[in-house]
Amino acid sequence: MNLEKLVVISGLGGVQKVAANRSNGLIIEDIDSGKKRFVGSRKHQFTPLGSVTIYSQDPDDVIKLSDVFETMLEKKTSLAVIPANSSKVELHAYFSQIMPKYDPDNVHASDMKKIIKWFNYLEERDIFTQLEAEEKEAAAKAEAEEATKETTEATTKKAASTEEPAK
Repeated sequence: MNLEKLVVISGLGGVQKVAANRSNGLIIEDIDSGKKRFVGSRKHQFTPLGSVTIYSQDPDDVIKLSDVFETMLEKKTSLAVIPANSSKVELHAYFSQIMPKYDPDNVHASDMKKIIKWFNYLEERDIFTQLEAEEKEAAAKAEAEEATKETTEATTKKAASTEEPAK
């Protein structure tokens, strides 16, 4: 799951989609309305969801937010997503079930609440299926380009081998 185009911006609710990057800010697209607008970096802080990680029990390793979201999606039918305003104990119990390797000492309840809010926001708007479709489309396109490249190389080699040497 590629979350690189999704960003959380301080002072704005929800998750936004990056439409373009400027030296002094971002042009973002509202997921609900599709309207684009400029948000300056002097006034706001940007957090790309693709760069968010959580601590794991292994000090040399971290867990990507995309992995957390994928696990939450997979286990959604057997383990319902708890409300973001749940108690600290309930949040830790939920996260220990979906991500057993997370570090409960370094991942705070406020972090878990944010993750659950982001997940619910994206799931309500069906963004996960859109991201999955985009990934499949990109993979198919890359596969087609690779096949075209291999065909061209094979044709070139065959043509080069069938040419008669000059006498």
